[in-house]
Order: sequence, then structure tokens, then C-alpha cells
Amino acid sequence: MERLIARLWRSIRGPVQWRVMWIAQAKFMAGVTGVVRDDAGRVLLLRHRMWPEGRQWGLPTGYALKGEEFRATVVREVREETGLDVRTGRLVRLRSGYRLRIEVAYEATLIGGDLTIDPFEILEAQWFSPDELPQGLQESHRPLILGQSTPETPD
Repeated sequence: MERLIARLWRSIRGPVQWRVMWIAQAKFMAGVTGVVRDDAGRVLLLRHRMWPEGRQWGLPTGYALKGEEFRATVVREVREETGLDVRTGRLVRLRSGYRLRIEVAYEATLIGGDLTIDPFEILEAQWFSPDELPQGLQESHRPLILGQSTPETPD
């Protein structure tokens, strides 16, 4: 039976194989976060309008577009939410196991732009020293800001 299935699989090739794989596999959204720092080592935090009351402060975050590289997602999201330009650095978090999403985070460095928030998504944007973070910060963002690894984060 295995030989028959293997022969059938090899015979369909290309787009049909991709379609079968697409139907058979799980689908995920990719949440992408940027840990943006300036030259003084401060981190950019945003107070997000759509996040739960009391936990609205967090890093610039958004979902990757179809076909978009995750590093490009960080650059796009930071620019859309703040008007700032960043350069992405190393991967600092990769987590799966959620029902419909994976989470990815990269370090990022400020390289230019003028701080202009998107008032639809963002209530406020500020630079914070890692040792003086605001009340209401998303707890999952604290280890990213402090450079602490988590079990599924590459070292």
C-alpha cells in the first residue's frame, strides 16, 4: 500500500501536490513583533487602542501579510504605527502551539523617521528605559525587552 501511495504522490507533482498539502495541513496567522531600540538603548512601546484595558502597552506588533517575510513585517508595522524607520536584527522569539497563530519577534534598531502615531490603532508612543517600563505592559513582552530567553527562543 505504501508503494502505491508513494508512486501516486510522485506522479501528481507540482501544483496538485501543493494543493493537497495545503488542504491537509494546519493554517496559521503569523504575529510579528519588533523590539525597537534607539541609540540610547531605550525601547519603543506603544499603547494599543484594540488591546485589553490595563494591558495596552506593548511592542510594535502586527500580522504578516501573505507572502511577506517576517523581517519586512516588522519594518512595515513600525512604519505604519509610528512613522519610524527601523532595521531588523536577530530573531529573538519563535513560538508555536497556539490554535491559529505563531509568534515571531525580532530585534530592531531605529534608523530614522519622525514619530507620528496611527490614531486608529495607537493611543500613545514613548521610549522607555528597560528598567523603567510602564504599568500595563503585556507580560509576554517583558522578557523580550529585557533580553531574556524563553524555552522556544533561539539562543
